[in-house]
Amino acid sequence: MSVALSHSPLAPPPMPETIAEIARRRLAPQVRDIDAGLYPEGVMRAFGAAGAYASHLSGPSAPLDLSDAISATSRAAEHCLCTAFCMWCQNALAWYIYSSDNASLKNNLGPKVANGEILGGTGLSNPMKTFFGIETMRLKGTPVEGGYTVRGALPWVSNVDQTGYFGVVFEVEAAEEGAASRRVMAVVEGGAEGVKLTEDHDFVAMGGTNTQAVQMRDVFIADDMLLADPIDDYLKKIRAGFVLMQTGMATGMIRSCIGLMRQVEAQLGHVNKYLDRQPGDFETELAELEEEIHSLAKTPYDTSISYFRRVITARLKGGEASVAAAHYAMLHCGARGYVGQGVAQRRLREAYFVAIVTPATKQLRKMLAELPAA
Repeated sequence: MSVALSHSPLAPPPMPETIAEIARRRLAPQVRDIDAGLYPEGVMRAFGAAGAYASHLSGPSAPLDLSDAISATSRAAEHCLCTAFCMWCQNALAWYIYSSDNASLKNNLGPKVANGEILGGTGLSNPMKTFFGIETMRLKGTPVEGGYTVRGALPWVSNVDQTGYFGVVFEVEAAEEGAASRRVMAVVEGGAEGVKLTEDHDFVAMGGTNTQAVQMRDVFIADDMLLADPIDDYLKKIRAGFVLMQTGMATGMIRSCIGLMRQVEAQLGHVNKYLDRQPGDFETELAELEEEIHSLAKTPYDTSISYFRRVITARLKGGEASVAAAHYAMLHCGARGYVGQGVAQRRLREAYFVAIVTPATKQLRKMLAELPAA
């Protein structure tokens, strides 16, 4: 009896499977160093060469589907959330570029971001909070010949250094009194004149994410680096994908924590059975969550409120399930997970990041409360 293969033995395996192999072989041995602050540059570039950031390149024969990008991030998150978060940053930058109408960016910078030759971040934490009434816009732009000059500061931009690029949103005051200001989105180089990057944080986890405080002092942003001017319609186009691609961090974290619970069943199952939640409970929750995520991933440019509410709900469930799974992994592992090099305590510290990275649990709940029902 013949057995059907999932893919031709002569063809390369699907991209997420390739990422899973790179993660096992190259990422897993580095996780303690990354947790201590090492940026996994080599792994990030290897993921790019394997196509992890190129699923944004769609066409008539390959309709846009974010499933592979999410799955690839999930494979990395099973080992290291720092790296998975950096992958999301990279994917978000590519998402911005390929969702824009800027042919120059798509033809020049875009391919280098998509293959991991150039690494970069998102810069949208402050704008995302501003759009939903949590913060005020930190960057201000002034029109000049050929573009804008921008001033201000962003406290945290990840996966970036002087050779990288990141997205920004800045506010431009109206030229006429009484008129409304507008918001513009662009891509900025980390080494551009007037940009200063500083590492001034000491997180309990996520130290290996190349997170910088960014100061911008009259930084010139040329017209050919603009993603949208104004941002309104473009924001509606990109916001669902921006949020949805974060769910790969959650699913990988949950799967890892289920594995930790399963690992100690033989030794501790006789007493762990009295805990409120068991690995099977999380397996059911994960299966349901992934089914919804991959359904949503097929239509990331859907701008309807009902679709965006589903995306927010999936992201919220992912963050809450990540913390719960990591909490119970710690309880199931007991003292062996509580030691300095214990995997369970590292996963617990990382899991809280899924719940607090923008949009955080509290912001997601605010968004659901304030968005129309349909």
